[in-house]
Parts: sequence; structure tokens; C-alpha cells
Amino acid sequence: MTITEIIRQPESKRLEFKELMPSKADLSKTIVAFANQTGGDLFIGIKNHPREIAGLDDNELLALEEKITHIIHDNCSPLIYPEISFIQVTEKLVLRVHIYKGSQPPYFLKSKGKQQGTYIRSGSSTRLATQEIIDSLERLQKNISFDSEPVFLLKNTKLNINIFHTVYKEKTGEKLSDVILQKFDLYHEEQGERMLTNALILLSDDNVKKKLFPYAKIECARFKGNVPGTFIDQKTIDDSLVIQADLAHQFVLRHISEGTSGYDGVYRKDRWEYPILAIREAIRNAVIHRDYSISGSDIKIAIFDDKIEITNPGELMPLVDFNLMDAGQSNIRNKILAPIFKKLGIIEQWGNGLRIIVEELTNYPEIGFEWKEVGLGFRVIFYKKKPEEIQNYPIRLGEKLGEKLGEKLGEKLGEKQEKKSEKLFKKRHLKIMKLMKNNPLITISTLSEKLSISTTSVEKNINKLKKSGIIKRTGGDKGGKWEVIKQKL
Repeated sequence: MTITEIIRQPESKRLEFKELMPSKADLSKTIVAFANQTGGDLFIGIKNHPREIAGLDDNELLALEEKITHIIHDNCSPLIYPEISFIQVTEKLVLRVHIYKGSQPPYFLKSKGKQQGTYIRSGSSTRLATQEIIDSLERLQKNISFDSEPVFLLKNTKLNINIFHTVYKEKTGEKLSDVILQKFDLYHEEQGERMLTNALILLSDDNVKKKLFPYAKIECARFKGNVPGTFIDQKTIDDSLVIQADLAHQFVLRHISEGTSGYDGVYRKDRWEYPILAIREAIRNAVIHRDYSISGSDIKIAIFDDKIEITNPGELMPLVDFNLMDAGQSNIRNKILAPIFKKLGIIEQWGNGLRIIVEELTNYPEIGFEWKEVGLGFRVIFYKKKPEEIQNYPIRLGEKLGEKLGEKLGEKLGEKQEKKSEKLFKKRHLKIMKLMKNNPLITISTLSEKLSISTTSVEKNINKLKKSGIIKRTGGDKGGKWEVIKQKL
């Protein structure tokens, strides 16, 4: 990606722009935050408002590089090694400070210590990390997942796990014995005492789960209109994790229509308004990959007239890139829960969820897909496209997926969709020719009504027929008429 392309992007968790050298404190906080998460780039010499290249004095570049290196070395702990380079654009120079994701988090300011000097990125801002986040970073360094940690306050406690028992027997044909619970590391025996893990509590339907993890739930809502406001329906799902995804999926199905079809003759009529398998996978991913150590935040599913949003507490895992959704990526946050979900068939195959979403979307050209990081959360959006986006779907999808989902995927889906679209165009062109032959004075607006497409789409189709020499217009816009020159396409 060129510097010209980079400066068109908004500031984010991985990207920050400065026109001038920032203060020692601001620079150190940004560098620490990048190292604590997924790494990032700081560009110096770029104005933010408006975004343009200001450049730096080339006589000061070496001194600036040395100054940045010393600030990072003297103020950040553990040691962070920046990669500093200069980029020339026309006659201007920009300095790039690239920070890799650190392998020894948490990183913090030496002068303030770990508790008061650990910083993270939240969107385009750098902010002080909470104790929960510091704990999470320490687990990351030790390669320990939150769900595997024992709950010392609940030694030898007997939990109600009836739902887990029932689902396990139904899905595997086996009884959920103590041996199996221990095999899955859901509890540990230490000096004759049973130590329950966070995972077992989350899988239970016991009241203790609601006390320790009151936000381990899914809040579902159907709103009237296109923005949050008036509720049509609401549901709180705080049962055992093994059934949360299915219950949330059922809520979605109750509030979307079945049997609609966007294009007569190309797609089956007996299909849902949204790609339900893709939505199911998105909900499952939210349940299995959410960060249960974050208190005060739950999974939210919001259904509007024009979109469905699924918001998940916890950042996207470092090794998962939504720009390469078809790559079969797998990066597990909850290492105890994940194998259980796989055993129960909630996860079909490691790294297969994103691929299912991509494949389902190829059959729904009228549905768009977006993802975004929202603070310390992650959101996916399935939205209804505008008519003009659907009309040019093969081109737009190829371009968009080439940028967001990888060039290889974009080409693949573009080719697949192009074949379907050719049939649609041919059928539409034949209808236009027939209507013009029966009524040479037919207007654009009448064609729009007859074909159930926008006037803009009618004009685009007519232009293609004109260029192909199949039809022509004689006379002006008023009083003129159509002539079908060729009878076949």
C-alpha cells in the first residue's frame, strides 16, 4: 500500500498521523499501546485536518530518528524496538515509526509503572488500560486463557449443569461424567479439593453464573426503523453457553421474512431475507470468541429494517484478519470452551466460520457485509444494499472483496456472480426488446414499472442494447420512438 493510499484511511487502532513530532509523553503512550495490541504505524509529517502531506525538514531527519529511538528506549518497558524509515513523496519526506505486536505484554511507561502506565488503543484514541485489560495482557504473555483459570472461591462447589448434561447427551450420545469434565479441564483436583474453572461456570445454568458473570449473556432486540429507539421485541438470553447461540438465532429468524426473492428466474423463491447460515456463524463466533473477562458488556444483536448488527465484547484476535475471510483462519481466545463447542458440533471445523459467511454471501448479492472494531468490541453488520449496488454487483463485489477480503477471493466470487448476472441481464434485455416492439412509444418510467427496477437501471440496460446495435431511438425524447433492429441477442 502506497503512502498516498495510506493517508486516505482514517486513524484507527493501528494507524496514527502527526504533522509534527509529538511530545515525549504522547509518543511513549502511543508506542506502548501499539505494542500491547496488534502493532501499528505512526506517521509524522502528515496533517490531519485536512489530511495531506506536510513533510519534514530533511536536515532534521537523522536527529529526529535518534530522538524517537531514545525516547522509546528510555520510557517504555519491556524494551520495544521500533522500525523507523523515511518515505519520500514528490519533494516531501515523511517519517514512519512501525511497532510490531509485542511478545511480552503488558508494555507500560517506566515512570508510572504497570498499574498506571499501561496503555491501549481504543479506536483512534490511546487510553489507560483497566486492571481487567492488564490481567488479560498478562494471560496473553503466559499463554493462559481466562476460561481455564480456577475460581478459588468455589472450591468443592456443586453446580447445576443440567442443560449442559442434556445437550452433551443429545449431541454425542455419551453421558457427561466427571471423567469427561476433567478430561476437558473443566475442573482440577488439587490436594483433594475440586477447583472449578471459569469455563465450567459459564457452561452451567446455576445462579452462581449470573452472580459471577452477569454479562455472559446475549441481549437481542428488534427495533422499529433503521436506528436504535422504539423496541418491537426484546429478549435476554442468559442460559448456559451451549444453547445461547441457537436461542439467539431463533430470535433472528422470528424477525426476518422467509420466501422473498430478489430476482425472478435466477434465485429460488423459498429463501430467507438474509443469509441465515452466515448469521448463525456470526452469532456462534460471538459466543465462542467473546472476552468473558470483560465485565459490564454483553453480546448484542440488533435487528433493524435495513440491517442486522452483532456486537461482541473483546477485540478481534491478533491472528484473525477479516480482510482475508476465506483463508481458514483460526485463533482461539477461549481454549477450554472451544474444544467443547467443537465436540457438540457448534464449531464444525477450526477456521471454517468465516469461510461459511463468505460462501453464503455469494448467494445474496442484495446483502452487504461490513465489520468494524468498536472500542474494545467487534461488530459485524449484514445490510440491505441499495438498488444501484445490486445492479452492478459483479463489478462492485469484485472491487470491494479485492480490497476487503483479498484479491483472490474477489476474483473468485466475481466470476461466480458474473455467470448468474449474465442470465439476469439477458432476460431483462429480452423483456425490454419485447416491450419496445409492442409499444415503440413506451417511456423510461413505464419500462421501470413493467420491469420492477429503477429508471437508472433501465437507462443502463438501454445503453447496452444501443451499443450492441440491437435497438435505436429515432426522434427526440418527446415524440420519438424505439426501433428493435435485431430480434435476437
